[in-house]
Parts: sequence; C-alpha cells; structure tokens
Amino acid sequence: MAGNSHRQGAVRKRGKNAPAGSGGRIRKSLEGKGPTPKAEDRTYHKAHKQKKAAERRARTRPRSGGGAPGGGIGPEWVIGRNPVLEALQAGIPVHTAYVAEGAERDNRLREILQFAADNSIALLQVTRAELDRLTKGAVHQGVAQQLPTFEYAHPEDVLDAAYDAGGVVVALDHITDPRNLGAIIRSAAAFGANGVVIPQRRAAGMTAAAWKSSAGAAARIPVAQATNLNRALESFTKAGFLIVGLAGDTEEDLAEVEPDGRPVVLVVGSEDTGLTRLVREHCDHVVRIPMPGGTESLNASVAAGIALYELTR
Repeated sequence: MAGNSHRQGAVRKRGKNAPAGSGGRIRKSLEGKGPTPKAEDRTYHKAHKQKKAAERRARTRPRSGGGAPGGGIGPEWVIGRNPVLEALQAGIPVHTAYVAEGAERDNRLREILQFAADNSIALLQVTRAELDRLTKGAVHQGVAQQLPTFEYAHPEDVLDAAYDAGGVVVALDHITDPRNLGAIIRSAAAFGANGVVIPQRRAAGMTAAAWKSSAGAAARIPVAQATNLNRALESFTKAGFLIVGLAGDTEEDLAEVEPDGRPVVLVVGSEDTGLTRLVREHCDHVVRIPMPGGTESLNASVAAGIALYELTR
C-alpha cells in the first residue's frame, strides 16, 4: 500500500558492509556551472567582436527625417523630372520612386519610365494630392524619389581596415558642401583609400547631392561619422597613424612627407576657414600644395585629390 513503511524494501537497512553515501558530492559535481554562454557573449569569440561592431554602427546611424511615407521632404528625397532622371542615371540608390497619376508624359518622364523599366526599378503610382502630401507641397512635376537611409560606418571600423592594409583614410574637418563631400569620396575611392571620416554635426552628410557628386563611389568605400572628430584623430594617433593636415598658410611641402610605411590620415579643412585649431593640433604634419601659378587656394575636393595622389603614388 502507498505510505506503508512496513512493506518489503520500504526501509533501507544499513549494515557494517553497506556502501557509504557520497553526501551529495556526486550530484553537485554533475550540476556543472550553468548553461554555456552564447558565442556573442564570450569576449574572445569572433561573434562577440561582430556584435560590438554592429552596436557601434547602430549608435552612429542617423535618424531618418522622412524614412516613411509622409515623413516630409528632406535630404533623402529627390524631386522634379530632371533631378530624378539624373539621380537614377548617377546610380543613387532608390528606396521608393513615385509618379503621379495622369502626369503629362514629356521626353523627361518617358526617359524616367524607360530607365526604371530597363533597370527593374519599381515606380509607385499615387494621386497628385498624395504626392503633394509626401513632398510637403514641393514642385515635384509629377515624380519624386526617396533615398534609403545611408548606412554610415563607425570610425573604428575604418581604422581597422586601414591599419591592416597600411593604407590611407581621409578625414574631413567640417566640409559643408555636399558636392565637395561627394567629390572627395570619389577621389578617395579612385586612389584606393580605405574610408572617409566626417563629423556628425555642422558638416555635410550623404544627401542626394553628395551621392550624385560621388558618381556611385559612396557605395564602394565606407563613410564613417564621428561624434567628435578630435577624439577620432586621437584614436588614429594611438593606433600608429601619421596625421597629415592640408593648409595653405604653412611652409612644409606635401612632397616632403615620408610616411615610412605607416598608415596615413589625410585631414582636409572646411571650404572657408580651413583646419580648426584643435584639429590642427592633432596633426603630425600640416602641409601645403605648392602652386607656382600664384593661385591662393584650391577647392577642397581638388586639394584632396592631389594630396591623395601624392600620398598613394
């Protein structure tokens, strides 16, 4: 019967030859030290480093001002027939392309429709009132293109890539013209630089104008945003990079710089004021491009291209 302690075998009898118990030691040893940590939680594992890199990118990813329909016009929108056609032909990425119902089909619109068909780009047809709402009443001529949010890299990712390759990084000290930014990115990609670093504030970002000026190069080279450019330069210095700044009011010639195998950060100042004081103090060399013709200064993107050629040849 259940609960009958008098049934056979209900009570274990201990004699002098009975084996001693383990006192729970065996059971405790079998319990182990808990579940095995996930690969991404083990600091020495590759998955942990990938997780941290993804977190850094997420922290520096800018918020979209109009990523969803109805979010309003902003740098991620291209409007008008000529701008949309030029953006498509320049390879600027498309998030969504819109065409208004009943839009008059002139040569430009026919070219847009043909280009979209040839390149498998979907055109979403909406009412003119809806397109007015999406673009907040801008003069869209019946067509508009929304760009995806640009995925900025983290400065440390660019640092790692350039350090491993012994290469060149271009840092921009408050370049405010997006066309200059795009042209510099294009030159950086052409001369094999490992990335471009820009400040997060008071500087041009990857707008449609920058994409167009880069001629698609922004898709081939990482562009990183630094919360603080000076701190980013400090990180590059600690890693052993040679920091070279461009300025017109110095005596040292660009051709005199000898990297001696060290990776290089080329710093280009803003269009109007050049290098800021703190950025200049972080440079190992502040150099000029000699101009026998007597021109006082060069456009920032032109100067960057010349300096990249000299540093990488």
